Amino acid sequence: MERVFDEELQFLKERLLRMAASVEDALSLAIEALKDQKEEPAREVLKIEENINLLDVEVDETCMRLLALRQPMAGDLRFITSAMKISGDLERMGDLAVNVAELALDLARLPLLKPLIDIPRMARAAQAMVRDSIDAFINRDEALARDVCIRDDEVDALDDQIFRELLTFMMQDSRNIQRAVALILVSRNLERMADHATNVAEDVIYMVKGKTIKHHIEKKGLPRTPEKES
Repeated sequence: MERVFDEELQFLKERLLRMAASVEDALSLAIEALKDQKEEPAREVLKIEENINLLDVEVDETCMRLLALRQPMAGDLRFITSAMKISGDLERMGDLAVNVAELALDLARLPLLKPLIDIPRMARAAQAMVRDSIDAFINRDEALARDVCIRDDEVDALDDQIFRELLTFMMQDSRNIQRAVALILVSRNLERMADHATNVAEDVIYMVKGKTIKHHIEKKGLPRTPEKES
């Protein structure tokens, strides 16, 4: 029975890895469509997002079955509940990649406002956060999870920088407004993707340590019900 349970947990890990890889692929294609002003990569994102949604349902159903039939305790319980939340974050990241792809389709019909440098850089940073947060989950690596949380500040700073630059373009010429607003929305979607990767990393820390760090609870010293380590 224990072996079967371990196989089921491994199945969850594999599904989450597939979801994360699909999110990375979707974002890469969306940024490619944006940079090269091509429609085909953007349309491919929509197909990938469908697969992400199916995997999300599969993970949820597996987790619910394990909770109902296995009645896991301590570390295994935290693993399964964390897997459910992580799957939800990955599904939302897929939605955000679709948003970027749809904006790329809109912009493909217009001349580029400016060479894209910071947005692809921001996308790479978000992708790395997604990849590392899932690696931290699979390997129960608290240190890597905390590093992902710290790197969210870098993405936020890029988002602010991009907004300020594009605001300048809009103030210089009102004809730039449509394209600048679209690029600002791309940046905001990337920033949200990094936020979801941070959520995953925070769930990893909870899974490994039984400790909640969301909303800076560690720093605030709010009372929590202690959990027994597995």
